[in-house]
This record gives sequence, structure tokens and C-alpha cells, in this order.
Amino acid sequence: MSTSADAHPLFAAALRELGLEVEVRRFPDATRTAAQAAAAVGCEPAEIVKSLIFEADGVPVLVLMDGASRVDLDKVRAELGAQHVGRANADLVRETTGYAIGGVPPFGHRTRTTVLADRGLLAHGTVWAAAGTPHTVFPLDPKSIVEHAGGRVVDVREHAP
Repeated sequence: MSTSADAHPLFAAALRELGLEVEVRRFPDATRTAAQAAAAVGCEPAEIVKSLIFEADGVPVLVLMDGASRVDLDKVRAELGAQHVGRANADLVRETTGYAIGGVPPFGHRTRTTVLADRGLLAHGTVWAAAGTPHTVFPLDPKSIVEHAGGRVVDVREHAP
């Protein structure tokens, strides 16, 4: 069993600040995708939390989505009242969060951003999220993740036609 010592230092500091003790699992191979993380953890892809940074009219926004679903940019645009929403580039992700793509946790970021959490996350008792690196994940109940992230629960998932 690993400890928060295996987490990225910025994320480990956030855990301490929140008084949270979580089991951080470290993997020898990077788990940059939800499918890779689910396989490593031994859970369904829907039980993985993807922490995705988008730009809404030039302002970073975090979207928390389950690993089996895709974000509907039109729904994000409508939620935020934005004209343009697109994926943030790697530099903006690192500048905003303090983490590289593939390791962004749902909270403990360098910058406070608007957080939209897809309602689908709440369908699970426990979900797994990145602990600041592509090699680390931690489990927590989704309501706590949304709360610690300062997220607003919305429906921004792409639905099959």
C-alpha cells in the first residue's frame, strides 16, 4: 500500500491542507488514459475521473468526467455562457494546474478555476483520480471529489445519438 508520499508534492500538500488521507497507488507504467488507469486499478473505465482543462473564451475551466464518457463542448459552452470552448494546450494545463496532462488531479491545483463535474460521476460509490502524476491514482467517493474541487454538478456528457 502506498501513501500520499507517492503523490505529486503539490497534490500531497493539498491533501494535507484538506486533512484528507487517501491511498495513493503508484504504477510502474504511466496511466495517461482512463482505459489504462482502469486496467491498472482493476475497475471499470466509468469509475475513473478524468480531470480535463478547457478554455472557455480564453479562461481555463476544469471539467470532471467519468472515464467512459466524452465531454460535449456545446453543453459546456451553454453551462458557462461562453462563445468558444476548446481543449487547453499542454502549456496552459501545466500553468493552470501545476500538473502535466495525464496526471491532473481533480483538486489541489495551482490556480482556482471554475469546475464543472458531470452528474455521471455520482453514479459510483468510489472513483479513482490522478494523484498529480501519470503514475499515481487515488480512490475517493465522487461527492467528496466534487466538493473538494469546488465543482458544480452539471450534465456535460456527450450522449450517443
